[in-house]
Amino acid sequence: AMLPFCGYNMGDYFNHWLKMGKKSDKDKLPKIFYVNWFRKDDDGSFLWPGFGENIRVIKWILERTENKNSAEDSPIGLLPEKDSIDISGLDIPEESLAKVLHVNTDLWKSEVQSIREYFGQFNGKLPAEFNSELETLENRIDNNHH
Repeated sequence: AMLPFCGYNMGDYFNHWLKMGKKSDKDKLPKIFYVNWFRKDDDGSFLWPGFGENIRVIKWILERTENKNSAEDSPIGLLPEKDSIDISGLDIPEESLAKVLHVNTDLWKSEVQSIREYFGQFNGKLPAEFNSELETLENRIDNNHH
């Protein structure tokens, strides 16, 4: 979203923030979480109820940053274990929750390709760490036994 507003190559911008991260105390750096509230089932219905119920996932995130709840490895990072998100009083079928927490490796393979194309626009100034991380992600997806 920042590309139209940046007055210099974004590769330089990314390099700046990588350098800042290396200078910083790791415990003080922000934690990054990926959330997709809009996953749908085969009928086109949303799997997660959304709106006020999103606080349940945010609660898990906050607790996770304090190591107060559990997570399991996946090709894309740590995912909540089934029982670590509070769904008490929530009318969500167990199979919907399982789908929400499932990593679709075919979709992620496509996402890796899109990211690679996106990276191509930075005229060789993209930090090597970005492509390295993307290759690592791709290898985890290809070797997924999740």
